[in-house]
Amino acid sequence: MTEQQKMTEGKKKNGKRTAQILGVFAKHNFYTNGFTPEELRTTLEDLGPTYVKIGQIMSSRTDMLPKSYCLELEKLRSDVKPLEAAAARKVIEQETGKRIEELYKEFRDEPLGSASIAQAHYGVLLDGTRVVTKVQRPEIAELMRDDFVLLKKLAGMVSMTAEGDDEAETIDLMGILKELEKVTEEELDFRVEADNTRTFRELCLEDETVVSCPRIIDELTTERILTMTFVDGYSISHKDFVERDGYDRLEIGKALVNNYLHQVLDAGFFHGDPHQGNIMICKGVPYWIDFGMVGRISEANISAIQNLIFALVQEDVEALTNAALSIGTVKGKLNKSRLMEDLESISSQYMSSTNLNDIDVGKLMTELTDLLNEHHIVVSTEYTMMIRSLVTIEGVLEMFCPELDLFGFLQEKLLSRAKESFDIKGQMTASVEALAATAARTVRLPGLAADVLRNLVKGRLKISFELTGYEEPFHVLIEVITNVILALFACVLFNGSCMICTASIPPMVNGVPLFAVAGFVVSIALAIYSVKKLVKAAGKKS
Repeated sequence: MTEQQKMTEGKKKNGKRTAQILGVFAKHNFYTNGFTPEELRTTLEDLGPTYVKIGQIMSSRTDMLPKSYCLELEKLRSDVKPLEAAAARKVIEQETGKRIEELYKEFRDEPLGSASIAQAHYGVLLDGTRVVTKVQRPEIAELMRDDFVLLKKLAGMVSMTAEGDDEAETIDLMGILKELEKVTEEELDFRVEADNTRTFRELCLEDETVVSCPRIIDELTTERILTMTFVDGYSISHKDFVERDGYDRLEIGKALVNNYLHQVLDAGFFHGDPHQGNIMICKGVPYWIDFGMVGRISEANISAIQNLIFALVQEDVEALTNAALSIGTVKGKLNKSRLMEDLESISSQYMSSTNLNDIDVGKLMTELTDLLNEHHIVVSTEYTMMIRSLVTIEGVLEMFCPELDLFGFLQEKLLSRAKESFDIKGQMTASVEALAATAARTVRLPGLAADVLRNLVKGRLKISFELTGYEEPFHVLIEVITNVILALFACVLFNGSCMICTASIPPMVNGVPLFAVAGFVVSIALAIYSVKKLVKAAGKKS
């Protein structure tokens, strides 16, 4: 086929797909009112497996989409029609250049699971190693890339708004599509997941007899296939199996919590989607699987989280406010006094509990994030992903081992981390320097006091006050005063015009001086204007 024929064929294919996409959009009346959360979900379902995957990625991005959309997208179906066995075998043979029989002693055609991008098959290598090979669906990568090109062209035609307390917020659909395209490209290259798995093994596993994960089989891993050692166990959701096999659920739960906190607070590299299906139990040992989505968190943000928790426990509102501001970026007008009041309310709500063990950490962090968003503080992506991951793992633990105290483990881990990073020598040096500075200032106090009294006697002492948090009331007050003055001026002008009427000052209009007529018109207009403004200002105040 010539280049010209390929281009013609590509245009036909794109035109057909565009017509399909537009047909789905038209079915959902996107051009009328934009997409509601439910309409977005059903639209993605109608567009097929590619868009279901996009929706699943979007559901975890509360930093990109409003919470209402993310919650709705979580409902997307994960069950996809399995790929035919012959097609799966063909992909493996194309990627390795070898026949299945040259690679596997046993290869099962029935998939272990099937998703929108790939499906997994059980196999036994020639050396007896039991493995799972994830096989990418043929042409799915090309289809998704083509779809993103078309979607970006259509993005300008679609409006998405989120209704807030004050006003509707327009969503940057083009920005979202570009971010999703980047994430999807990584998911389409299985070498990225393989690297994530290797990194996890290196940074996050301290003792594989306590917590583990599969090993990557390098020679059977490419862009389109991923092979790892088989975990012969069952999902953590089957806690009845754990009890049947005689394992201690509490010990497994503790191992899982300690390892998760190690991932976040020590390694800064954590499993981004720790739901029940991604945690297996094999011979009493929890295994993490599926590293297609991982999170990274900087040392600065880890320290901010540490400061946040300590400030909450100590109910130190000022420290809590500073820690909250350090994990986000202010994108609008900030009322710090009101932020402190709201943070104090959350702190009181959770810390007044008689038993801190009952604190729902995920809920607490989610409420803090929502509060910051309300105050126009956008938290970093890595922090948002960590919160999402924390909420998920907390839900898993609540189901598997409800007696576990996650908040207690978190406090203990943070205290241990703080002790390890505490520099006694540095702290003592800093304390001595601070003491010396304080002593120097103390010696100067009598002289400073004398200066203050001298200036006060001579009338040269000025005291400045700075009020914060009252900017809006001041603006309203200034507006009211301005319009009251305008109203008084209108009254004076009206009285003056009445007085001019008694005089015969040319030019005259129907026996009335023209200056008086002009004064009446301007005073009435000014009165109406000022009264309207006063009514509006009164509405703001209320």
